[in-house]
Amino acid sequence: MELGAVLEAVEGRTGPEAVERVLARYNEENQAIFRFDPADEDKRKKLCEGILNILEKDAETSCQVACLEALRILSRDKKVLVPVTTKRNMQILMRLAKLDATEDPLERVSEFPVIVEALKCLCNIIFNSVVAQKLSLELNLAAMLCNLLEKCKDQELVDDIKCFVLRLLFLLSLLHTDIRSQLRQELQGVQVLTQALERSLNVKWTEEYKAAEDHDRPLSLQETDCVIEALKALFNVTLDSWNVHSEKESHQFRYMAAILRHCLLTTGPTEDKTEELHSNAINLLSNVPVSCLDVLISPSSQEETDIKYNGMNMGAIQILLDFMEKRIDKGSSYREGLTPVLSLLTECCRTHRNIRKFIKAQVLPPLRDVSNRPEVGTTVRNKLVRLMTHVDLGVKQIAAEFLFVLCKERVDSLLKYTGYGNAAGLLAARGLLAGGRGDHWYSDDEDTDTEEYKSAKPNINLITGHLEEPMPNPMDEMTEEQKEYEAMKLVNMFDKLSRDELIKPMGVRPDGTMAPLEEAVSQYQTNKQESSDSD
Repeated sequence: MELGAVLEAVEGRTGPEAVERVLARYNEENQAIFRFDPADEDKRKKLCEGILNILEKDAETSCQVACLEALRILSRDKKVLVPVTTKRNMQILMRLAKLDATEDPLERVSEFPVIVEALKCLCNIIFNSVVAQKLSLELNLAAMLCNLLEKCKDQELVDDIKCFVLRLLFLLSLLHTDIRSQLRQELQGVQVLTQALERSLNVKWTEEYKAAEDHDRPLSLQETDCVIEALKALFNVTLDSWNVHSEKESHQFRYMAAILRHCLLTTGPTEDKTEELHSNAINLLSNVPVSCLDVLISPSSQEETDIKYNGMNMGAIQILLDFMEKRIDKGSSYREGLTPVLSLLTECCRTHRNIRKFIKAQVLPPLRDVSNRPEVGTTVRNKLVRLMTHVDLGVKQIAAEFLFVLCKERVDSLLKYTGYGNAAGLLAARGLLAGGRGDHWYSDDEDTDTEEYKSAKPNINLITGHLEEPMPNPMDEMTEEQKEYEAMKLVNMFDKLSRDELIKPMGVRPDGTMAPLEEAVSQYQTNKQESSDSD
């Protein structure tokens, strides 16, 4: 439909019914349009102004919905938002979305489509306009949204409204740091959003931090979308919350973690939606102080479906492990898709002994067959060891750190499972090339080697980490002169490479860190001299 005809109808040259009919046709033809003709930019700006003039007056509900749908389509174009993003126009949309400070309940169901469409328009406008983001703070939009969210409590047929309120809170907390701070400090956003998440998941509590599990009922698509929006908004509001100072804050985060445990044990309508749901729950768990994550496990019940370890229900931890392996198997976007769950599991293992022991039994079971290199195979250990030499520095660091923590930060234990070659990067970064263990304290329970490993251990190549058949020594048949000749030949080759600055010989300092060879040797000689002097 010609834009000129739509503009003519909206500017008042036809009646309200004709406006509604013309806009309905325009909406139907353009609902999937996201790129617009630059030549019609001025007409689209005038059309936005005309639509807002109609919305300012009291029009029929069906006409308001048609106007808002058209405005939502037009607001996809950033260039036409200049006339839209004024205080007057934002207030018009806020009034239609029932964003006010009153306590009046949402009673007229016939108005719900208008509220939803007005919220959709605000989402588009705030996402695409910096001016609108600044006006949102001035108009106290976040407080109005929290008030509307409270009105949706115990109300039927408001899932769409709740979903777009949560999406708008997510956008505001993402795009404006002052609004994020306002939500966290003034509006009790963590508590408000956590309660919204709890209601969306329909959590039923059996104990203080334990929810009843309902494996038979997956969430509907609408419920899943609401939960995901709440998780995203909470993620923004809880950024930098790793340090809990009060008992009240600790309770709030433990309560949140218990809801997130329930979320991990819940499924969506499709496999993709379930993965998206769990991904956002994991992102939020990464913001929860690690001391509050003990609620992810609980004393196991008698149900056969429980995954038990040491009398604890490990169902949520198993979901995290399965999610991690699925993301590894995808083979792409490791930084965005894999590092959050690996970081979460690493911190859980570092702090909570039962979680670490359960995960180690899954990831690093006692070694029996060492005929293959650690990175070769299809087990979770093989996949993680391959990541230790990944091209992305962040990915390989967190994969190595995870395995190191599972080994209680003991170098000898890590090398047993990975080989020195795969672990060299981590050990160099931690100053542990000479052996030893990390700074964190762990329980003293010892690992036990299998008989198969003990018998193979003398023939295991420490660099590659696997069993190798004894190789003949090529120097056995050489004379002393030949050995000396080959040694000098090797020295000369290294010397030439070093002088040409193609390589830089390195050594290990007494503290286990890497340094240029001359410096490392000098430090060793100095230490030896000091030791002999003290004797």
